Amino acid sequence: MSETKKRKVHSAEFKAKVGLEAVKEMKTINEIGQEYGVHPAQVRQWKKAIQEQAKSLFEGKRGPSPKPVPEHQDPERLYSEVGKLKMELDWLKKKSGISLP
Repeated sequence: MSETKKRKVHSAEFKAKVGLEAVKEMKTINEIGQEYGVHPAQVRQWKKAIQEQAKSLFEGKRGPSPKPVPEHQDPERLYSEVGKLKMELDWLKKKSGISLP
């Protein structure tokens, strides 16, 4: 009977360690794969993932961002909404012929 191999599940810490070593390029991908018992293709994938996601680490780090104002607390938006509703009400009153006090 043939033995079935179980997949190895590597932790994120392990993947980061191997991937960062590949990014450093002090050793070849094959050497790193042999050292850690991982296929070179997997090492390449982890290296690529680190390189692609590295820029997101520094996005938006220019100080505290202003807190967004909730919609119900934005006075300009509320005043414009009130004005719009008043205009619609006046138009409806005019078209229907109803005069309310």
